[in-house]
Amino acid sequence: MTKPPALGYSCAPDVAAALEDWRRWLTSEKTASPHTLRAYQGDVAAFLSFLTEHLGRAPSLNDLGGAKLGDFRAWLAARAGEGAIAASRARAVSGVRNLFRWLDRSGRLHNPAIGLLNAPKVRRPIPRPLTVDDAGILLEESSDIPLAPWVGLRDRALFTLLYGCGLRMDEALRLTRGEAPLDSDTLRVTGKGSKQRDVPVLPAVRQALAAYIEACPHPLPASGPLFVGVRGDRLNDRVARLAMQTLRQLLGLPDTATPHALRHSFATHLLGGGADLRAIQDLLGHASLSTTQRYTDVDAEQLLSVYETAHPRARRGNRS
Repeated sequence: MTKPPALGYSCAPDVAAALEDWRRWLTSEKTASPHTLRAYQGDVAAFLSFLTEHLGRAPSLNDLGGAKLGDFRAWLAARAGEGAIAASRARAVSGVRNLFRWLDRSGRLHNPAIGLLNAPKVRRPIPRPLTVDDAGILLEESSDIPLAPWVGLRDRALFTLLYGCGLRMDEALRLTRGEAPLDSDTLRVTGKGSKQRDVPVLPAVRQALAAYIEACPHPLPASGPLFVGVRGDRLNDRVARLAMQTLRQLLGLPDTATPHALRHSFATHLLGGGADLRAIQDLLGHASLSTTQRYTDVDAEQLLSVYETAHPRARRGNRS
């Protein structure tokens, strides 16, 4: 029986070897983000821990191949009993399915039962974008937080890029200095599943990036990271989120003002300005139009809010 230290649970040697190969495949071929990698490994660890208790022994590949639909359902029921919400359980199913699909494709085992498992239905929350005014305040004031001036310029450049181009945080932090669109009207972005897309770059984005690069005291070679921390290493997303939290508190912005909210704001403000939904889908890199359609819910919610505030009949109803 082997206990992989990186994953923290017991399993048979053949499973341990397969898991290490799967992790390498996720990292090198699928270029999974660190967040996705942590989530998948954690969910698989929880599944294998359950299976160990369920079987009374550390599971082998034969045990994984022989797992029945009832075993998978018992695992989900146990997760629900532990208090895991539907979204967490649905994500866990996704991670375990990913492992079993890879095991099947690599010829290690075939288990049709996992394909019959229904994940809990999750109602995706409506995105919470910033208002146009709040987004403007955030970008204008982001370089004035009480840190080294170049750090403020870095944060302004990062947040302007997220809002101006609709990037995910990890997409922005993976950019190299050579990819910085200082003299280009477009930026090629590598998103989920290594899919690439071209997004337009506003002059304000180019200006913010140029100001940061000029002020940065660390070398920024073309092949190195565009955004760096105070020691010159690639900027950690946790540091960027803490910078946003500091700004939020200083400027009195709502708790929904997060780095990812800037991406939501990009899409919502484009939609409010009359942009086509499919064009927004392409700019965001969404595989499915249904994902992009969530922003129509935001727009409708904002219209309803305006109606309830401004329409005389609505105001009269509120007074009654």
